[in-house]
This record gives sequence, structure tokens and C-alpha cells, in this order.
Amino acid sequence: MTIRLYDTSARQIRDFTPLTPGCVSIYLCGATVQAAPHIGHIRSGLNFDIMRRWFAYRGYDVTFIRNVTDIDDKIIAKSVDQNRPWWSIGYENERAFTDGYTALGCLPPTYEPRATGHVTEMVEMMRGLIERGHAYEADGSVYFDVRSWPSYLELSRQDLDEMRQPAEEGISGKRDPRDFAMWKAAKPGEPDWETPWGRGRPGWHLECSAMAHKYLGSAFDIHGGGLDLIFPHHENEIAQAKAYGDEFAKYWVHNAWVTMSGEKMSKSLGNSVLVSEMVKQWRPIVLRYYLGTPHYRSTIEYSEDALREAESAFARIEGFVQRVVEKAGVVEPSAEVPLAFAEAMDDDLGVPQALAVVHTTVRQGNSALAADDKEAAVARLAEVRAMLGVLGLDPLDPHWAGESDRGEDLHGVVDSLVRMVLDQREAARSRKDWATADAIRDQLGQSGLVIEDSPQGPRWTLGPR
Repeated sequence: MTIRLYDTSARQIRDFTPLTPGCVSIYLCGATVQAAPHIGHIRSGLNFDIMRRWFAYRGYDVTFIRNVTDIDDKIIAKSVDQNRPWWSIGYENERAFTDGYTALGCLPPTYEPRATGHVTEMVEMMRGLIERGHAYEADGSVYFDVRSWPSYLELSRQDLDEMRQPAEEGISGKRDPRDFAMWKAAKPGEPDWETPWGRGRPGWHLECSAMAHKYLGSAFDIHGGGLDLIFPHHENEIAQAKAYGDEFAKYWVHNAWVTMSGEKMSKSLGNSVLVSEMVKQWRPIVLRYYLGTPHYRSTIEYSEDALREAESAFARIEGFVQRVVEKAGVVEPSAEVPLAFAEAMDDDLGVPQALAVVHTTVRQGNSALAADDKEAAVARLAEVRAMLGVLGLDPLDPHWAGESDRGEDLHGVVDSLVRMVLDQREAARSRKDWATADAIRDQLGQSGLVIEDSPQGPRWTLGPR
């Protein structure tokens, strides 16, 4: 058994070998809390939640750090625009991110540090870099000297001489326009902290280097984030950390975007689909299926048609689970997932191939139900639950229990009404009035119900919207 992952730094899939046998350490760039999350933000959390679950299934002790960037240029700009304290905006949106992660079934991180809680560690890192000749102070700001680190741009594989200066880094006092700010001198009305070089606030890149060092030490296994973070953020993290003396991350794993009309989903483009609104329109477990089942390196092009397809696909899985539970009671997950599922997940978290095994097992289980083979149906459900547990999609998991509980009373009322109509249909069938029976079924179908005739009698389920 060897888990293999695509390492961005190597541009290839590599066997995963942990730094510490039996343990895996993961640092994920989490929320920048200038606004509420859209589904593109939450996709990253979902992808790494599945990674974490798979490592845990494979017997690893997982330490998972997901940070919160609660101070940066965008948060300060929002504070000015809205005439609100910067910390108020940050906290409100941090809560929104937490609600989004929780709604879609992400396990809580081992630790979730805020940037503003780690200024001491940032100062220590800057002091060390200045002493080593890799950083310098100018006009109260501290900059990283990119030419002092020959391996700069090793992740994104750019040519320093051809690299353009990032627009947001246009600050005076730099020795080279491509040097990046680790610490920004205080400006009137902005939040600031005291340092040996004067009052100011941290740069985005320094925050993550310092927090990764604090919680995972000088070396850790996996650093994750979205593709858009490769440059400049992750590139600058590497330069700071390694110049400071850390080995830093052994593997770099990046998830692809959620796009709309071919463009990356972005607050600035105004094409965001907020998680808080999406969970009002779609069941959260369906949203998790939609965002979590494509391969993490594949772009998801958002559309309601694609969401409806996901809803229908998950309904087939959920329908099988419900039918076996009705027949045999709750079935515990099997101790092991099927071999084909495990092989797919070991191969760079091949969720689409693993999901195909889920659907194949569901079809086998449905065939067993049709043949009234209870033992085989129960065995297949045990396997399905084990696989869905890895993907965070087990409808019988306590996390998702509230989804069915919310409409339990209404379900009972609807069930009584539908049963009355189904009794009329059965009466028509008994007198061989097929036209009336079919008409009743069609009318129920137009109301969004799917009628299935089974040896135990007709049953109904909600069809896809």
C-alpha cells in the first residue's frame, strides 16, 4: 500500500513517504476573511478534507492545520468602505467560513490559527532573515531580498529577470522592485503592531510561513492550497522559510478552481455563488457530492444542470441505502473498502474512479434487493457505507441526520397523502384499469415523486428537481 500524490514542485505524481512513520502533517492555506465564502473557496477545504480522511483510513495519525488570514490589504479596504472595524469584518466572515465548512461536512482542523495571533513568531522570523542577509528594513517596512535566495521561483519555475512586479507590492524603499514585503510600515488609520523596526502590520506571505513553523516545525509533509496561490504566495512562503533555515514542505498539492463561463470564481469578478445561499437551494450533502467528487486537479465549471446531475446521482446511492435499511435495519460500514476503491484513492486521490466503484456496488446491491437476496444486499450496503464514509457522503452518518430530521414531520404528512393516492392506484390495478393506474403514477411524477413497484408494494421517493 503506497499513497501517491501529484507534487506541484516535481510536476509529477510521487510516492508519499512521511517524514515520521505513521504520521502525516498537512498545512492548508485557509480563509482570507474579507468576505463570505463562495463554493470555490469551500472546494479547497473539501478536497483536503477527503485527503485527510483517506490518510486516516490508511492508518496515519493526521495533523491538519488550516489557517485564517484575518488581516490583509483587502480586509483593510473593506473596513474603510464599510466604515467598520477591520476585526469585525474578519470575525464575521470567519464565522461564515466555519459555517460553510461545517455545513458541507468538513472535519474540524487539528488547529486553526489566526494570523493576528502570531505576530511574535513573524518578528522572530524576520529578525533571523535580516541577520542571515535575506531581508532588510526600509522606511519601517521589511522586505525579502529575492536575489539573495538563488532557488527563488523554484515552485512556479519562472525566470526572475522576466518576472513583473506584483501590482500590490508597489512600495518605496525596495532595493529591487521584485522584492516582496514581509512587514508593512504603519499608515494612519490602519491596524499596527510594535516591532524592532517600528509599528506596522504583517505581509500575507510571512503569516503562513510563521504559522506553519509554529504548528508543524521546520519540516512537514504536505502544503496545500488552490492553484492561484502557487505564485506569489507559495513561492514567497518557500523563500522565507528555507532562507530562515526550515526544510518546509516536502510535497506541494494544489486543487483546481470552480469556474463560471470559463473564469475562476472570484469575489472581484462578481461571479461568486455564496455557500450560505447555495445551502438554501440545495441539500448540503448534494453540494458536497458536486464539489468533492471531481478529481481535485480538475476544474469544475459551475452550472445548475451539473448540480441537478449530481443530485440525481446521489439520489441513486441514497435510495439504495434507504431500501436496505427499510428491509434489514441499519447496517454498519465494513472494516475495509473494496480493493478497487482503495487503489483509486491511493493513486493521487482518484475520487472519480473510486466513485465509479461506489455506483457499481450500488447496482449490485439493487440487483440483490430485486432478487430478494437480503444477505447480499446487506453486504453491499456495508461496503457502500465504508466508501461513502471516506468521501464524507454517508447519509447515515450523524452529521447528516439533521437533513432528514428537518422535514420529518412534513414527510409524515406527505406520506399519508401519497399513500391514499397509491391505494387508489392499487385499486385501479386490481380491476385492471391500467389507464387510470398509469395516469395516477404520471400525476405523482409531475409532482416530483418517483413511484417504484416492489414485491413489498409501491414505494415513493422524491425525484430530482
